[in-house]
Amino acid sequence: MADRETESLLARFGEYLLRSKFTDEEHARFFVIWVRKFLATAPDIPHATVDETVTLFLDSLQRAQTPDWQVEQARKAVAAWQAWRHQEQHAAPTPAAKVTVGPDGSVPADAARDAMRDTLRVRHYSYRTEQTYLDWIARFFAYLRDIGAMAEDRPIVSVDRFRDFISQLATRQNVGGRTQNQAFGALLFLYREVLGIDIGDLGRAVRARQGKRLPTVLSTDEVRRLFAQMSGTARLMAELIYGAGLRVNECCRLRVQDVDFDNNLLRVRGKGDKDRTTLLPENLKAGLKAHLERVRTLFDQDRAASVAGVYLPDALGRKYPNAGIEWAWYWVFPSRTLSLDPRANVVRRHHVSHVVIQKALAEAVRKAGIPKHATVHSLRHSFATHLLLQNVDIRQVQELLGHARVDTTMIYTHVLRDLRNTPRSPFDTLGPSPRPPS
Repeated sequence: MADRETESLLARFGEYLLRSKFTDEEHARFFVIWVRKFLATAPDIPHATVDETVTLFLDSLQRAQTPDWQVEQARKAVAAWQAWRHQEQHAAPTPAAKVTVGPDGSVPADAARDAMRDTLRVRHYSYRTEQTYLDWIARFFAYLRDIGAMAEDRPIVSVDRFRDFISQLATRQNVGGRTQNQAFGALLFLYREVLGIDIGDLGRAVRARQGKRLPTVLSTDEVRRLFAQMSGTARLMAELIYGAGLRVNECCRLRVQDVDFDNNLLRVRGKGDKDRTTLLPENLKAGLKAHLERVRTLFDQDRAASVAGVYLPDALGRKYPNAGIEWAWYWVFPSRTLSLDPRANVVRRHHVSHVVIQKALAEAVRKAGIPKHATVHSLRHSFATHLLLQNVDIRQVQELLGHARVDTTMIYTHVLRDLRNTPRSPFDTLGPSPRPPS
């Protein structure tokens, strides 16, 4: 493998590690270093299988008296590399290129956006991600127009323009690190996957560092006060998010067949297209059953009105043509109104918007007088922390939350430490002291 090709693959591998949350930014570069060393030794071991090559590589590290923790890190890095390469080789092919970059680096803006949309859909990115990426591309092209980087009416793209746009987001627009990295991901996809422009290691130079923040966790008393200020479907959703540790979109996208009343379980189609099961609180079963009876009435009305079936993920609509009109696939929390499906261009009933529960919870936090920056996601944080306070094993909490790595779940142990073993301030040991008269 040529050096330039290898470095390009390693750069993409590093982005995969961060995008999939396999490891954090600090450790991702060490994973890339280990894989680079592994690839450098591979040509010296002719006719060996992949497993044999990995074993020999790890043995060579041990013979060199490499610390055990580094050998283990190298093993994880190579395993991640092999999984990523397999995924890349078996991924759906990218549609034929519709965009040609001119000799001057210019591209037709409309064609680039259309190709971006097609490629995102082939790769099965969510609709929200599609809209976010397309919005960043529109802002990038507007920036190029503002600075005069145009050839007639075509924006001129280059690696320098990429870097300048990302940098000015922080220096001029004062956006946060998370927003800057979101823009970086959108432009990286455009350059590499749509335009075929290799940016090399530029990403590591312009990517913003994100500070580590402890999650906002509510006490059990605060949770009770919060729910007391809510009612109706919004309250049921909030209680389910807290009781099952759901993300807000996971709650909105629940389907009837995902609720297992007999085993007290919820099946969740989680982040990154990963399914898991989590707890269905016993105390919510009666309310949820009553809610589904009301939803069944709406389902029957849709069927009587011949409304198009609900959205089905991936190619299930073609594999099971009638599934969209079956009760099992109906939304647990459907929208009150019909809407146009922007991808299928048909009018159907979608699930309730996440904005509904977010607004209702924000109002409840205000009414309950809770002096914390609590959001819907705080209920998920509270679920995890309260389980750990009950001495539930952290690995089990990790599975219930759907975290790929236990390191992500470990953040709650910091909150737990503060709640469980709060030290006494030395000021409290001083006892009463006289104060001068005012």
